[in-house]
Amino acid sequence: MTDEQIIRAQVTKAILDLAKAAKLQPGAQIVIGCSTSEIAGGQIGKASVPEIGEWVAGAVLNVCRQRELIPIFQCCEHLNRSLVLPLSAAKESRYVRVNAVPQPKAGGSVPAAAWKMLEDPCLVMSVQADAGLDIGDTLIGMHLRPVAVPYRGEIKQIGHANLVCAYSRLPYVGGERAVYAG
Repeated sequence: MTDEQIIRAQVTKAILDLAKAAKLQPGAQIVIGCSTSEIAGGQIGKASVPEIGEWVAGAVLNVCRQRELIPIFQCCEHLNRSLVLPLSAAKESRYVRVNAVPQPKAGGSVPAAAWKMLEDPCLVMSVQADAGLDIGDTLIGMHLRPVAVPYRGEIKQIGHANLVCAYSRLPYVGGERAVYAG
């Protein structure tokens, strides 16, 4: 298998495993943070690889289309970790839009690729996603709904990058007499 096939397969499996574990339903939002530098074996933020960004974004978009999930791509700190997503999803969720277009070295290769691949992309300040994949320790936690639950699937790395997954559950409220739905 080529590097492209391996990375696409790893991303696909990671999302499918997380979606199953989190019981994600159509319309659920999944945030992807990704360092292509880390996937390639380098240091985060030091060697963005646009080609890998295209592979990752393409795999994410393919799975999200099949599962009817909303893909959200976190930019790097140069764009204040803003996020790329379809305009319709941003409007429906009433997210605050910001004005920038991600580039490989100012936003990241994956968000830049997603921007080009999405039919009507937009950039928002923050989200409250249902689940997420953090490829290369990009710190996506700020974009997950409380309460975040760590998930460890079969895939531990994408390329050379560490993979951390999480999904959200409803907070438990009410104390010792409360009865919970699940």
